Amino acid sequence: MKIFQELIPSLRLVNWAPSSIRKHLFGEESQSITELCRMMMDSDGEYSSLLLAERILNAFEKLDEEGQSGFYELLNAEYDLDIDLLQSVLKDYQQLPDAKNLYHLTQVAEPGRQELLRRINLAQEGTRRLVKIREGLLKRIKQHPELKRSDNDFRHLFNSWFSRGFLLMQPIDWTTPAHILEKIIAYEAVHEIGTWSELRSRLEPRDRYCYAFFHPSMEDEPLVFVEVALSMNIPINISEVLNIEREEIDPEEASCAIFYSISNCHAGLAGVSFGNFLIKQVATSLKQRFPQLKKFATISPAPMFRSWLQAQAVANPEIATLVEQCKQELNEIVHERLRQQAARYYLHEKNSRNEPFDPVARFHLKNGAILDRINPAADYSEKGLQQSFGLMVNYVYDLARVEDNHENYMKNHQIVCSSQVSKVLN
Repeated sequence: MKIFQELIPSLRLVNWAPSSIRKHLFGEESQSITELCRMMMDSDGEYSSLLLAERILNAFEKLDEEGQSGFYELLNAEYDLDIDLLQSVLKDYQQLPDAKNLYHLTQVAEPGRQELLRRINLAQEGTRRLVKIREGLLKRIKQHPELKRSDNDFRHLFNSWFSRGFLLMQPIDWTTPAHILEKIIAYEAVHEIGTWSELRSRLEPRDRYCYAFFHPSMEDEPLVFVEVALSMNIPINISEVLNIEREEIDPEEASCAIFYSISNCHAGLAGVSFGNFLIKQVATSLKQRFPQLKKFATISPAPMFRSWLQAQAVANPEIATLVEQCKQELNEIVHERLRQQAARYYLHEKNSRNEPFDPVARFHLKNGAILDRINPAADYSEKGLQQSFGLMVNYVYDLARVEDNHENYMKNHQIVCSSQVSKVLN
């Protein structure tokens, strides 16, 4: 991987293009980013496209918020599908469906944005910089839903550029270079890492593991990472995993591998699936290393549960009472009522696409996991209480059933759960 990363800069045409060309195409000239994009699309030379790509990215990074919004609007309007041309070429193909007309049809059926983004990607660190550009685009879509057309093209290209075949799984441990460990601290999205001592407690012990996916075009930038605890049992609360003073176990004697934190590192890669590949690859790798492992499970947050429960309380006095009790005191009676509402939440609440309402549930169920257990008193951190009144859940990955569960979910959105979850509602 390192050799590949070191090779890329030497291949960039920026490094060897003639100085006269560099001065004309790469100099700080007066063209706007709009003009640069037009020059890029009119260019038919590789080195000129590369140098223009660098200039476009440099120009974008100097824009203020208003200027960047203008660039997104430019992508959306000027580089959209040419409907008239598409209809004309489609008519040609219908009259004569030969290879030539099919080629023309496939060319014009693609928005110009995709070709523009491909060319911009030629620049130095072009992929990483385009990921940041999409991050800004995603922030604007809520107020400007028409920008989803542009985002469709970013997402389509990123799913190709970051396909599983290009991803490299690497272990992260206490000997990993500090600049990468700093990113693990910064990107941790589930259970905050407050100090280096906390990070060390997650990486150094023999019964703790961390793995990350990297991509050759984004050197030293983890895309997603998963933290794993080997244990004797599936935990019912997160303190069993994160307690620094816990007793370390011999990994050769562990029977469970617990995925307790999965963090996607770049907002600009939202919707590009990494975690499912990583979990399955890590599970397979650990099973090969420790054949005695019998269960692969999670201790997962319920990030939308409290907000959902409070919304139900508006029209339901009984739930309103439960919410008030949760704010004051959590006891066994309250825990059981929370468990009942959580079972309803996980098994019956759906979004507009008829999928589970909870995003973490969608992720694990889509990957073929089983909803195994609901744990009301699992996370009393400030974040845990704010998200779910401290409730967490266990998902189990039965390696023999993962593919069947995945297929059933994708076809029917079927939620596979254990009997102890289904009995809660009964």
